[in-house]
Amino acid sequence: MDQKKLQRINELARRAKAEGLTEAERQEQALLRREYIEAIRRNLRGQLDNIDVVNPDGSVENLGEKYGKKAAKRTQ
Repeated sequence: MDQKKLQRINELARRAKAEGLTEAERQEQALLRREYIEAIRRNLRGQLDNIDVVNPDGSVENLGEKYGKKAAKRTQ
């Protein structure tokens, strides 16, 4: 998500507290917030997919390979 969209989210939040938003601004705010949350989820999923866990037997297991396939099935 680019910096302009983040600034717009913050601007709308400040306006909502100070004076309220029009219906169009509320819809824009909701859309921007959904987009922001999706970006956070993608980033977190990318980080989690790159975590390796060392099992007690010494084997290394990648969490992306173990659990990423389940997430991919749910989104299809």
